[in-house]
Amino acid sequence: MTYFVLFLGLCFVLGGLAIASNPSPYYGVVGLVLGSVVGCGWLLSLGISFVSLVLFIVYLGGMLVVFVYSVSLAADPFPEAWGDWDVVGYGVGLV
Repeated sequence: MTYFVLFLGLCFVLGGLAIASNPSPYYGVVGLVLGSVVGCGWLLSLGISFVSLVLFIVYLGGMLVVFVYSVSLAADPFPEAWGDWDVVGYGVGLV
C-alpha cells in the first residue's frame, strides 16, 4: 500500500509538471486530468471516498470549462507537443 501511495504522489507531481511545462492547452489538459484523477485516487486510498468523488466531479467540470475557453482563445493549427525541443527545455528548466 505504501508503494501505491508513493506511485500516486509521483504521478501527481508529473501531472503538475506536464501542466507547467507545456504551453499548448491541448496537451496541458491531459496533465490537469491526470493530476485530478491521481489526487482523487490518493484520497480514495485514505478512505475518503465521498470527498474524492465530489472533488473529481467539481474539478472535471471546472477543467472542461477552462479548457474550452483556452482552446477557443488559442486556436493553433499546429500546437506544440511534449516532444518539441522548446517544451523539453521548459521541463528541464522546471526540474
